[in-house]
Amino acid sequence: MVRLNKFLADNGVASRRRSDELILGGKVLVDGDIVTELGTKIDPRTQEVDVDGVILKSDPRERRYYILHKPAGVVCTSEIRETKPRAIDLITDPKKGRIFTVGRLDEESKGLLLLTSDGEFAERIAHPRFGVPKTYLVRIPGQITDDAVQKIREGVYLAEGRTAGARVIVKRRTAKGSTLEVTIQEGRNREVRRIFVRVGYKVTSLTRTQIGPLGIRGLREGKWRALSREEVEALLAEHESLEAGGAPEGLPRTPVRRSSGGAGFDRGSGGGSGGGSGGGSRRGSQRGSSGGSTRGGASARGARSSRGARGSGGSARGSRRRGGRRRR
Repeated sequence: MVRLNKFLADNGVASRRRSDELILGGKVLVDGDIVTELGTKIDPRTQEVDVDGVILKSDPRERRYYILHKPAGVVCTSEIRETKPRAIDLITDPKKGRIFTVGRLDEESKGLLLLTSDGEFAERIAHPRFGVPKTYLVRIPGQITDDAVQKIREGVYLAEGRTAGARVIVKRRTAKGSTLEVTIQEGRNREVRRIFVRVGYKVTSLTRTQIGPLGIRGLREGKWRALSREEVEALLAEHESLEAGGAPEGLPRTPVRRSSGGAGFDRGSGGGSGGGSGGGSRRGSQRGSSGGSTRGGASARGARSSRGARGSGGSARGSRRRGGRRRR
């Protein structure tokens, strides 16, 4: 048995608090009956849950995990009335069911984007309090100064407060433009762009290249694939290492609060990650010049994707229509 609000959160409907509001508002049906009592428990394997006419899938083995190389011009919303191209629509796996993005990339940004049907996994990877590192390739006009680079490393003040600092590698620096690799742990809204504005530069191109140990190498822009079981477990292992007090080399240690929920990936289940070609993880060291400023060596585990691989889903049941309602 599981609490109804947790079941909704695990399926990416809303946070637990927002799920409670949906329950109180009479938006949730269990086995065809409206449920408004908070704390209600259900058996996901035998009972049917309906939210605004959409049936939620119940079996954790049906959870899906995808990686997408998001192009510019694509948005990360799940809003059905959105007229712009959505990231979730680029995942063409007929078995994907209801999925959503793990965190966001703004419309102009490109690169690695995770999508899943597992709400707890999404929170553990994306929420700033868990500190999973995310790496970006940043291009700006003009020659960035050593002073600006050092300010970014030490942390700058944004509206929400001071950033925790970043690992910065200067890849290229000329009078016409500079290219930098920036790794952060917080992931606030449009954080990288706002950091560079704060030190006097406007980002002209932003591409996310890595989340934790998972890299985008080998996956062409606009393409996707299903994550392998090993890749999902590697992402969760990164989160658990950070919870235990570890920190990626070259980054400040970020205090992490434990989640109140259980594991986001059912390691005992048969088909948690779906099919598709899964890249094995590897260890690689990142080297780059920093324009005279010192930095620690940065090693990160990268998951190498199969070149041009396209995911196909897994062996679990896909979405189907029932009684005129969508099933997910």
